[in-house]
Amino acid sequence: MLNRLRNFKFKDFNFFKNLNSKIRGEIAIDLGTANTLILENGLVILNEPSVIAIDNHSKEVISVGVQAKRMQGKGNSEIAIIRPLKDGVIADYYAAEQMIRYFIKKIKTESKIVSKSYRVLICIPSGITEVEKRAVRDSALQAGAHEVLMIYEPIASAIGIGIDVEDSVGCMIVDIGGGTSEIAVISLSSIVTNQSIRIAGDTFTEDIIEYIRRKHNILIGDQTGENLKIAVGSAMLNLDEDIVPPPFEVRGRDLVTGTPKVALIGYADVSHAIEKSLSKIETSILKALEETPPELASDISHKGIFLTGGGALLRGLDKRLSFKTKVPVTVAVNPLESVVMGTGIALKNITKYKKVLME
Repeated sequence: MLNRLRNFKFKDFNFFKNLNSKIRGEIAIDLGTANTLILENGLVILNEPSVIAIDNHSKEVISVGVQAKRMQGKGNSEIAIIRPLKDGVIADYYAAEQMIRYFIKKIKTESKIVSKSYRVLICIPSGITEVEKRAVRDSALQAGAHEVLMIYEPIASAIGIGIDVEDSVGCMIVDIGGGTSEIAVISLSSIVTNQSIRIAGDTFTEDIIEYIRRKHNILIGDQTGENLKIAVGSAMLNLDEDIVPPPFEVRGRDLVTGTPKVALIGYADVSHAIEKSLSKIETSILKALEETPPELASDISHKGIFLTGGGALLRGLDKRLSFKTKVPVTVAVNPLESVVMGTGIALKNITKYKKVLME
């Protein structure tokens, strides 16, 4: 009888242990200014624009992500199209909470007994303040996460592209996202020197819109500017023939007549438009290199600089930065997912990467 009771308790314990593993889940979130990516079990299960549409009167959420972005620039006074993050940090707490809540709800798998709850690891800019960090944590908790951890974006990027951040050999990561450009030298699980500047993909888009307005007297919206950047974006005036993109047809409003107008824009136009912003990023990279200890600088001269983030996809950027720094520059294989992949690896190996995680 005693043996049966012991067996019952053992099975009962295993039952609840297995149940708990089903209830509890772990997700990695790259909460970006432009896009939010969520990874679970090594797979990116969500990749949507960080945009939310809210009714101005009732404050009810109308749409989030792809659907909300389609409404951008086409709404009315009744609907607010909001990008909750600005310059890599939360600018609108309520909108951010609602957006994260929607994304978590979208990917949540339902148990027959109870909904799965998540431990969440979120990447954050290295230049974030304590107030901004608390806003990220609180938003995720309010959205339904049962535990929130954070990791700096450059470290997540390094892990995501296969670099051993625990090694004493230094490496430099340049992660150009939507809101910030993160420039960091990493060694022994820490950021030795870094520059976090709020000049990145969104700034490029603003530069392009202003250039088209000034040069061609055409007013275009954010979405058209973004499409133009992707289609013919270039960091150099003279590209190698094999990567020269065809001109992009821009449609907007003529600032003189007020009527619709069409123009063909080439990569050289975009290169002119974003020149000043790129120069500021170059200056920050050079400053980070100047502040790097000699032994780590030696490592970087050998290993080179690694480019991640959406900005890494600018044609000719690697060649331009290599010429400026006199250091080899390598673009990550999948720069758009480097951060979220590294965040996922760190989440899966919390004990190994506990030095780089924050609560």
